[in-house]
Amino acid sequence: MNSLYSDEQPALSGNGQFIAYVSNRNGTRSLLLFDLKSQEFVDLPRLNRPDAIAENPGVSNTARYIVYVASDRGRADIELYDCVTEQVQVLTAGYRGWVRHPSISPNGRYITFETGSNGQWDIEVIDRGTRVELDVL
Repeated sequence: MNSLYSDEQPALSGNGQFIAYVSNRNGTRSLLLFDLKSQEFVDLPRLNRPDAIAENPGVSNTARYIVYVASDRGRADIELYDCVTEQVQVLTAGYRGWVRHPSISPNGRYITFETGSNGQWDIEVIDRGTRVELDVL
């Protein structure tokens, strides 16, 4: 994006229209979503909280869903943001061990991430179920 700011950890949506990334352009580290087609940032109400750091985003096909690591009070969790409902869901609440590097399937149903709960890094999959509203074309 070639800016004067520190932009890092990019993730491209499945349809290639959106980039989610971490930036300091708003004066604090924030997760941003940029629409390559319109050349504008997408507003993400409730995603960036002043008491948490969001990192390592993953994006579904049309960027309806953004999955990321949120760290607050020394604890990291995998969270899911729905751009339509503007709601945040903590996916690893009560989870034992460290989590990192989440990824989301194009339709938004499956989330993968690394976990250190067994003393080594393993891969886990969360199936959000058949009742979740999918991100489709």
